[in-house]
Amino acid sequence: MDTDAAEPRVLARCEHRLGHLTLNRPRAINALDLGMVHDLDAALVAWADAPDIDLVLLDGAGERGFCAGGDVRGLAEQIRAGQAEAASIFFRAEYALNARIAEYPLPLVAIADGVTMGGGIGLAGHAAIRVVTERSRLAMPETRIGFTPDVGGTWLLARAPGRVGEYLALTGASMTAADAIYAGFADHLVPSERIPALRDALETRADPSSPTELVLLFDETADASALEAARPWIDEAFSADTVGEIIARLRERAEPAASLAADTLTEVSPTALAVTLEAVRRARSLPNLRAALAQEYGLVLWFAATQPDLLEGIRAQLVDKDRSPTWNPATLDALGADTVAQAFAFAPATPLWDEP
Repeated sequence: MDTDAAEPRVLARCEHRLGHLTLNRPRAINALDLGMVHDLDAALVAWADAPDIDLVLLDGAGERGFCAGGDVRGLAEQIRAGQAEAASIFFRAEYALNARIAEYPLPLVAIADGVTMGGGIGLAGHAAIRVVTERSRLAMPETRIGFTPDVGGTWLLARAPGRVGEYLALTGASMTAADAIYAGFADHLVPSERIPALRDALETRADPSSPTELVLLFDETADASALEAARPWIDEAFSADTVGEIIARLRERAEPAASLAADTLTEVSPTALAVTLEAVRRARSLPNLRAALAQEYGLVLWFAATQPDLLEGIRAQLVDKDRSPTWNPATLDALGADTVAQAFAFAPATPLWDEP
């Protein structure tokens, strides 16, 4: 039972020319459902041309995190029930929201305090001004449930320095605030104890008045990024052509973190790994976020319609929590030679964008 159900799951209010949106499912770490996506989108549409709103703030309720992602348990139930159209409806609404945030005409400040994963990246990662704290942990962990990064995650991953994007996408590794800033997922580090003061400053708009200048009043220099320090072995290993070659290169490295990354890749869905590697690399040549979202849309519906690993991954990680998924196929060697091509050739019944 969702004990947050009695309260609105999105709080939307206007204060002194500030439109303030708060994800309000703290017991579920503000995980997104379709109703929340619709509520967020409706508020942004209403405020875009509102004469009394010139700045938007997006944050999450509770101490645990901004947003743990989308409702993948609900997705699993839809797949089991043969409700492919319901899954399509959710993804179309979510991706339209991601694009709206990225293209929003007003400055939009997102505070990704605490856990920010999957769908949470789709909200905060595309905002104009992205704030993290010392408590922030950002990740795109989809391969661990037999899935692939979406919500525009491949667009961000493809633009991370060197081969950091491949590393984060395939392993699902968690980023600290410093890592997120280095990888291009965030802009500013503000200590969590100063977040209430930042919210107040954005509302009252004391001098200096621009949102970026206000955030900089509270910004602190992040510690050194572990991702940046790991670039030599990450770039060398994750530049390989295939997942199998990446694992082989990782096994040849002396760094303990490289060995741990190799161990992770041997435990993750082979199908998800192969498709995700190609998705990040193709995203590097796409013209914009909308094109990346369209690519992701086809891939996620291919997983939902055809791949048993998605249901198995959700079962193992989130339902039974035995952390022992049985992947099909079980190894990279057993993966069909045309699997990746099939994934990218999949044509959803309903297109993502209504316009050409």
